[in-house]
Amino acid sequence: MTHRDAPDFYLTAADREEERERTLSTVSRLLLALIKHDPTARALVIAMPEVFPWVRHLSSTELRAFTLELVEAFSDAAELDVDTTTQEVVASWRATARIKADPAHYAEARKPTSGDFGPVEVSG
Repeated sequence: MTHRDAPDFYLTAADREEERERTLSTVSRLLLALIKHDPTARALVIAMPEVFPWVRHLSSTELRAFTLELVEAFSDAAELDVDTTTQEVVASWRATARIKADPAHYAEARKPTSGDFGPVEVSG
């Protein structure tokens, strides 16, 4: 159902939604188990560039951190029904890769700041 001023709605069978949740839970547990038995997450880290080509701009430490954070976000989605975390993790690390991809912007971003930049307005 399409809404003009709100997100669209869709109907699905309850058993199909439960199956999706079980699948997500199984995948997240498998990935967590892989990391538990290989703290460097070597197998996952090797696969990450195929899924996220921009990770080539991250250091190896950052890539491992992104991999672990993403797997934990999958777990949150499966176990806690928190779906937004996964996209936040990807967006945050992609932004890091984007700034590091441009050496001039990266150098500028690393410079210390000084002074008062004035008040910050917070929209509600």
